[in-house]
Amino acid sequence: MTIRPLLASAAGVALVAALTSPGPAAASAPDPLTVPAVAGLADDFMLGVDVSSAIALEASGVVFRDDAGEPADLFAVLAEHGVSDVRVRVWNDPFDAEGNGYGGGSVDVDRALEIGERADAAGLGVVVDFHYSDFWADPGKQHAPKAWEGLSVAETADAVHDFTVDALTRFVDAGIDVAMVQVGNETNNGVAGVSGWDDMSAVFSAGSAAVRESAPDALVALHFTNPETPGRYADAAAALDARGVDYDVFASSYYPYWHGSLENLTSVLGGVASTYDKRVAVVETSWVHTLDDADGHENTITEAAEATAFPISPQGQATAFRSVVQAVADVGDAGIGVFSWEPAWLPVGPAADVEANREKWEAYGSGWATSFAGEYDPDDAGRWYGGSAVDNEALFAADGTPLPSLRVFEYVRTGAVGPVVVTGVERVALTVDQGDAVELPASVAVSYSDGATADEAVTWDAFDASEIGRITVAGVTETGVAVTAEITVRAPSFLPGGGFESDGAELWTLTGTGGSIGWQADASEGENALHVWSDADFTGSAAQTVIGLEPGRYVAIATSQGAVAEGDAVTLTVTAAPTHLPPQASDRARAAQTRTEGVDLPFDGWRAYASAETAPVAVRRGAAVTVEIAWDLSAEAWGTVDDVRLVRIG
Repeated sequence: MTIRPLLASAAGVALVAALTSPGPAAASAPDPLTVPAVAGLADDFMLGVDVSSAIALEASGVVFRDDAGEPADLFAVLAEHGVSDVRVRVWNDPFDAEGNGYGGGSVDVDRALEIGERADAAGLGVVVDFHYSDFWADPGKQHAPKAWEGLSVAETADAVHDFTVDALTRFVDAGIDVAMVQVGNETNNGVAGVSGWDDMSAVFSAGSAAVRESAPDALVALHFTNPETPGRYADAAAALDARGVDYDVFASSYYPYWHGSLENLTSVLGGVASTYDKRVAVVETSWVHTLDDADGHENTITEAAEATAFPISPQGQATAFRSVVQAVADVGDAGIGVFSWEPAWLPVGPAADVEANREKWEAYGSGWATSFAGEYDPDDAGRWYGGSAVDNEALFAADGTPLPSLRVFEYVRTGAVGPVVVTGVERVALTVDQGDAVELPASVAVSYSDGATADEAVTWDAFDASEIGRITVAGVTETGVAVTAEITVRAPSFLPGGGFESDGAELWTLTGTGGSIGWQADASEGENALHVWSDADFTGSAAQTVIGLEPGRYVAIATSQGAVAEGDAVTLTVTAAPTHLPPQASDRARAAQTRTEGVDLPFDGWRAYASAETAPVAVRRGAAVTVEIAWDLSAEAWGTVDDVRLVRIG
């Protein structure tokens, strides 16, 4: 039986003492949130937002409002709530030949300049985030702009320099206060279509020189992600230093869903800061206030199991942001800022009007991608285009009114004390094989807004977990707090070590290149997975053989995520071979009694987990059954395979 309880609780929050004034005073309404001030936060610590989709949203009819619910300028509202800076992404040419926008705000230099001017008019600083791509750049894709395709590395570096100078000169000439410039976005594996540290460093250096030339007062930032991967940031900083890349800020994304602990974030950023005398910042973070979808396009975070670090509520959003600010501030003077990513990416219409919403996403680029982006990014945008995938992570309600959590930018400096309420309840999730006994915990942890956590006894409703499927069991704690347990009952697997955990990893035989088994942040279950990646074309396999199975029909199942090139394949096969034939039996006789079925595993993008199942093979008594994962991949293909199972279906 596999049991995986997941805890959803607030990070340690200390109650800020309320001060009383002498003499009588009119009672005021309690603040809805509890947010302890971050002690010693520098006056120039950047508390920013990325609202690059704002103009496209406004064109689609979205109205932003002030706290009273009256229509208001978004940037003025942000400034009134303590935001200090606005980050804006810049794509080279996010349009097709007919002028149709790719979406995501379709933010070219012209639109970025408009956002920068509005931010500056509201008294906000501006951070310019060059993707050096015509659409989204991230660890899974760093496509060269259309106009730069086929350029050599030296020519690409020259193009980066000239594009950066031209764009920043327009910002400076418009009188915009450019506080920082990102030379690339989440550049773990490439930038501007080039990869490898030598070539990437040439591009970084060209972009940095352009910033020094055209916006000399701005900080130069390089942006990476996945701080949870051991050694990633130390290796990246060492590679940049060895090649003499000039920059000021080592910037990171940090999403609590995926990127490890806050203690680790402080540690890895602190290591870069102290070793190389760099400043550090988190330029992307966010958290959910609900699991509901508001526009008819599925959100990135849809299940409670994906969001366990903080409560799913405005209080949870405030606690999450405050915790990231504390983690960066804990680095010391080198920690200079934290930015919330797209906290205003609201629905263009209700989910019930999804067809009308699609028309607006296509016309104005107010969704994350339009169908027109498929010509440039067929494997991602070309398949999954649509609306906002983060409307449940916004700091505004769907009608454009600020949520209480928008005040966190102010509260991290001043502190706030709200009523003591339940902010998180331990979520219980069990995965069991059919026939196993199921025992639910006698108590769960309940978290409160004053930072207290109590283990409270639970009374569970009766349940029947004898059938394959998922059931939800309701319960109530001794203080009356509702709690649920989700039990997934599945057919038993006859493949030991299929999750690659602990000693199970040793049961697999690895051959070829590019495969490794161990800790992976993108494991679909547990901590370990089979990971495939190489900087050159690579082939290999991981296989395990079991014997002594009962006769019947068996299938192999596996879960995968990642990105591979068209024509590449990672194949899952199950083979049943006879072991009872005499040694003199011919190869033909052995082949005649050997059965193999296979299926190509899906690789639909980062953390886009999907499972595949082979057709069944007949297993005779005494047969040896081999489950193999084989890959034949191009350079830079990457992904994980996890939760490999061998299931008897008859």
